[in-house]
Amino acid sequence: MDTPPAGRSPDAPGREAFLDAMRYWEPRRIAYNFVLAAVLSAWLALTWPHFRAALSGRSLLELLTLAMIANACYCSAYFAEIAVRHSSFRSTWKGRRWILWLAGTLFAVVLDCYWIADEIYPYVR
Repeated sequence: MDTPPAGRSPDAPGREAFLDAMRYWEPRRIAYNFVLAAVLSAWLALTWPHFRAALSGRSLLELLTLAMIANACYCSAYFAEIAVRHSSFRSTWKGRRWILWLAGTLFAVVLDCYWIADEIYPYVR
């Protein structure tokens, strides 16, 4: 029966792949959240006199929910990472992961703007 070398678990390659993915994606989560916070700040700054009425407990709860959903969606990068690591694109993936980050961040910005414009801003009187 084959036994793993001392100090190594049987699934060490999978664990190493996951740790590599975390080392790449988690530092970029900070930039992702900063971009989304900048979008929110821009909405507030550019529409402040009119937007002031929208700052209620309900809208702040909606923004908190949006932030939690955005961070949950960010975790989908791990699924893409796992899928690509098991494909023929594995060798070029590491150099091009930034494309997925950029596309996901831009998509989140679009959703952020839509949510603010459609769900929060219309309640301003």
